Amino acid sequence: MDKYVTGSVIRRLREIKKITQEELAAKIYVSSKAVSKWETGQGFPDISLLEPLAKALDISVIELLSGEYIRNSNRHSDITESSFYVCPVCGNVMRSVGEAVIICCGITLPPLEAEADDNEHTIHSERDGDEYYVTVDHPMTKDHYISFIAAVSDNGIQFRKLYPEGEAEARFRIDNIKMIYAYCNRHGLFEL
Repeated sequence: MDKYVTGSVIRRLREIKKITQEELAAKIYVSSKAVSKWETGQGFPDISLLEPLAKALDISVIELLSGEYIRNSNRHSDITESSFYVCPVCGNVMRSVGEAVIICCGITLPPLEAEADDNEHTIHSERDGDEYYVTVDHPMTKDHYISFIAAVSDNGIQFRKLYPEGEAEARFRIDNIKMIYAYCNRHGLFEL
C-alpha cells in the first residue's frame, strides 16, 4: 500500500502547501472529516478524487500515487544533468532532464547511477573525421550485452540502441560531447 495515496503522503503534501484539512476539503468538495480519516489511515480517497486532490495539492497524479513530491531544481533544463531509466520487465529505455517520476510496466523506475568504466566495461572513444567512434570491450551474448550507448552534449543526447549478438559500437557526431554512457543489461550504467 506504500505506492497508493497514503494518509502520510496527503498530510505531508498538504503541509508543504501550507493549507489546513478544511481548506483542502473545500477545494475537492469533501468534508474535513474525510481528509482527517485519510491522513490518520482510517480510509483512502476514492479513485474519482485523485485528479482533484492532485490539482488541489499542486502536483501531478503520478506524483500523488508515487508519494514523491518532485520539483525539478534544474529549471534551466541542463541536458548534461540527464538521467536514464531502464525497465527490468520490458527493457524500455527512458531519459529525463532533471528529476522525474518514470513508471513502466507498473514499476516506478529509479534513475540509473553511472559508475566509471572498469576492466569489464571499458569504453573507448576515438575521433574519426567529424565523428567519434565509440566501442565497448564487452561480450554481446543473448543474456549479457551492452543495451545502449549514449553521448551527451550541451545540445542534446545522441543515442544508439544495441542488440545481443551485434557489435558494441556507435558513431556520434562531434558536438561538444561532455559524457559518454554505456549500459550493460547485467551490471548497469557506465560512463567515460
